[in-house]
Amino acid sequence: MELSELKDKKVLVVGLAKTGVALARFLVKYGAQVTISDHKSEAELAYYLEQVEDLPLQLELEGHSPKSFLNKDYVVLSPGIPSHLKLFEYIKMQGVEVTGEFEFCSRFIKEPLLVVTGTNGKTTTSDLIYQALQESGKKVCAGGNFGQPLSEYLYTGEKADFLVVEASSFMLEHVKQMTPQNIIFTNLAEDHLDRYRSMEEYVNAKRKIFKNVSDQTTVILNADDRAILELARDPSVQKGCLRYFSRKKSLESQIMKIGGAILIGNQIRVRIGPEIEYYSIENNKLKGGHSYENIMAAILTARINGANWESIQKVISAYTGRSHRLSYVRKVGGVRFYNDSKATNIHSVMKALDVFEDNVILIMGGKDTGLNYKPLAERIQRKVKNLILVGEAKEKINRQIGDYSETFVIGTFEEAVLIAHQKSRIGDTVLLSPGYPSFDIFNSYEERGEVFENMVNQFY
Repeated sequence: MELSELKDKKVLVVGLAKTGVALARFLVKYGAQVTISDHKSEAELAYYLEQVEDLPLQLELEGHSPKSFLNKDYVVLSPGIPSHLKLFEYIKMQGVEVTGEFEFCSRFIKEPLLVVTGTNGKTTTSDLIYQALQESGKKVCAGGNFGQPLSEYLYTGEKADFLVVEASSFMLEHVKQMTPQNIIFTNLAEDHLDRYRSMEEYVNAKRKIFKNVSDQTTVILNADDRAILELARDPSVQKGCLRYFSRKKSLESQIMKIGGAILIGNQIRVRIGPEIEYYSIENNKLKGGHSYENIMAAILTARINGANWESIQKVISAYTGRSHRLSYVRKVGGVRFYNDSKATNIHSVMKALDVFEDNVILIMGGKDTGLNYKPLAERIQRKVKNLILVGEAKEKINRQIGDYSETFVIGTFEEAVLIAHQKSRIGDTVLLSPGYPSFDIFNSYEERGEVFENMVNQFY
């Protein structure tokens, strides 16, 4: 589609948050007639309403009226809006296209899309790709969950060589035409069961990323993840140029034959052409074996898209990770404090605990997403000295795994951090790895992590 085709189109945007604001500004700029619908009140949306008050648009707040959705050319959902609501099914039956911001905006983007998805590791992988390409002199923009909404990129009129897009399952639910140049799939585990009725439904949302794979698509997959290998058997995936990465030395000959990346000791071996390249991770500053998976996926993607060896090596040697992702805060009285506020599912908590041997004081809890945390029991019993529980899901966690450690169920987040500090002794590690989203108490995992770090920085 061309941007000129938006003129006089009637578009209803559902959800007025960061993405809704960007989408509204983009649509108005190119002449669309825009209505915004949100179930929240004017007071709750005051911050975002200020950002669109200069735009000629209509507002529908405190609920969604089916009537306002009719006679529209498009209904475009922000990522946080579930696509399976009965209202949207009714609208589709009336002939109105219901789609998501990611799918809708991708139709207007001509630049190559390098799309990173998976349950965990998406942001780190996206960031490494972004930095490696940028260090190599490419003009790169970051989009999706990592960076700006695609609608903001379109609004600014920027022209990048590549767009590195971190895509959640929420963003992929609506994929019909979106065609990435690269698909990078980090791993696949249970997540978001508050939004999806089953693990199968969650996987099916992720699977949509492969809808338009062709021989022009490079698909980069984790060979150590059984669920991803199962997805790779699908005929639609097999249409692409497949590349794998692995930490298993036993797969070296197989991966080097078809092209990919393998971890051998302190070295990552990569082959995308006739020669094997070698990257040192001896000075790697990221913690956890899963970090090597993210690094391998990023090296492959960056190299395939023209980044040079020197730039990639420089980036992976210097990279310290993004905030709130198993990031070291400080050492107080012989106790180390780590902020892993980004950990919002069981898989990410497992990976965090795997970094440490024992004597961990673990702070968990947040908005209940319907996940089963019993598989954490063995790690809790073996590594966790004290389990500090807080938030909406605290009682559920306590029932599932509270018996495997000395457990404290706490009223507020601040109290939880103070208790963790009080219980700690020299040699212990206090780890904030909640396993749940933050929305029961905080606006984002960033805010949760910042509160944690601010409190830790006041300890003495």
